Amino acid sequence: MRRERVSKSVCVFISEEYAEVTAGAIITEEGVVMVDTLPFPHETREILGFLRGEQLGDVRYVINTHFHTDHVYGSYLFPQAEVVAHEGCRQALEEYGEKSLAEAKLHTPALAEVRLRLPTLTFAEEMLLHMGNMTLHLMHLPGHTADSAGVYVEEDRVLLAGDAVMPIPYIAWGDGEDFIRSLRRVRSLALDSIVQGHGEVLLRGEIKADIDRSIAYLEDIYRRVQDVVRAGASETELAEIKLEDYHAEPRLILHGLAYELHHANLLQLYTSLKASQS
Repeated sequence: MRRERVSKSVCVFISEEYAEVTAGAIITEEGVVMVDTLPFPHETREILGFLRGEQLGDVRYVINTHFHTDHVYGSYLFPQAEVVAHEGCRQALEEYGEKSLAEAKLHTPALAEVRLRLPTLTFAEEMLLHMGNMTLHLMHLPGHTADSAGVYVEEDRVLLAGDAVMPIPYIAWGDGEDFIRSLRRVRSLALDSIVQGHGEVLLRGEIKADIDRSIAYLEDIYRRVQDVVRAGASETELAEIKLEDYHAEPRLILHGLAYELHHANLLQLYTSLKASQS
């Protein structure tokens, strides 16, 4: 696990074991707010050890940015904290969570001890959380998933974006048009940095260019996949839409995982556009 201090009040933890997943700790005068957890229990325990060692106070809230397992499986390690999320996150975890966890445990022994925790405090579009000297704006940012959300730390001008901001937008579970709207909303915020759901922290000078590149990517793959569908071509033609058309060094993005995400994006678009034709 890597650790990075983003601002006076925000510390970020990045998994070195799975897809550079990030979790954030917002440090306030009344305790700590966690935004997501890391995929494996021992990684999240490392976060706990750091917080205790630095005597930063109890974790009062754990905010789940969306229902995906790599972000929520550590919530049970904060039993004293209230779990907060978009209402769709709770709904998805109620519906699929236990089954998904049981299947994950079969393939990943490191998850054997994990227990699912459901959010107990939910919101629909926005929620304001005051903790000590900090003001946290929870905002619905759908696109990656329908329940995706971010946390804007007003005083530090930091957005902990979950997977609403990634090195490559990933829409296999969501919707590209929603994603673009959410990215435009993110671009409108006064930001000094963005904590992506995966990968490195974006700094102020990088934000606009990165957001614009993500929007352009989503718009262009939609157009190109639509052309494939209109031509009556098979999904094998999607191979001509190469990630290198959008990123100079895609093999460096999330240790090469970007290729898999890109292919899944194309397949999701192809399937949905084909279905809309029938």
